[in-house]
Amino acid sequence: MLYLNDDIARFDFEAALPLLSDQRREQALKFKHEQGRKTCAAAYLLLCEGLKKEYGITEKPVFEYGEHGKPVLVGFPHIHFNISHCREAVICAISDRPVGVDIESLREYKESLVRYTMNDAEIDKITHSANPALAFIRYWTMKEAILKLSGEGIRNDLKTVLTGHEPIKTVVNVERGYVYSVIY
Repeated sequence: MLYLNDDIARFDFEAALPLLSDQRREQALKFKHEQGRKTCAAAYLLLCEGLKKEYGITEKPVFEYGEHGKPVLVGFPHIHFNISHCREAVICAISDRPVGVDIESLREYKESLVRYTMNDAEIDKITHSANPALAFIRYWTMKEAILKLSGEGIRNDLKTVLTGHEPIKTVVNVERGYVYSVIY
């Protein structure tokens, strides 16, 4: 299941603090800027909402981390989740099997980044699209969702990430300023 909060501007960080686990509160308070604190807390609360709805879990989840930093729920190894955030929104995917999700803000097109992260076919599709910046973000979120699914994180060869993967659900919300992709 997917849970999305795309109204981060109205998120009340101070009201959220008592709802966070000690671990997550500490993590949120480490962010230098308010935006980072808000998205960290909002993503955690989406996870809490999903765990309650899907599994009846009401205690505050605590994480442990895999080799590449992928979080796992302490005491619930059968529940898989992934969270992501950008300036405009936070998203949480919860499943009984591994899941990866990425959300990114729509932003300026940078050719050097496209050439570094995309293969020739992807570059061709991006540069010939009606909106290259949007096309790039779509590809980027798909790649990152796959890497988060596997727990690998960003790796050196980003150009081959999409090779051999099933279709990935991608949603574009131009009005709210973000794109997200999810893969189970």
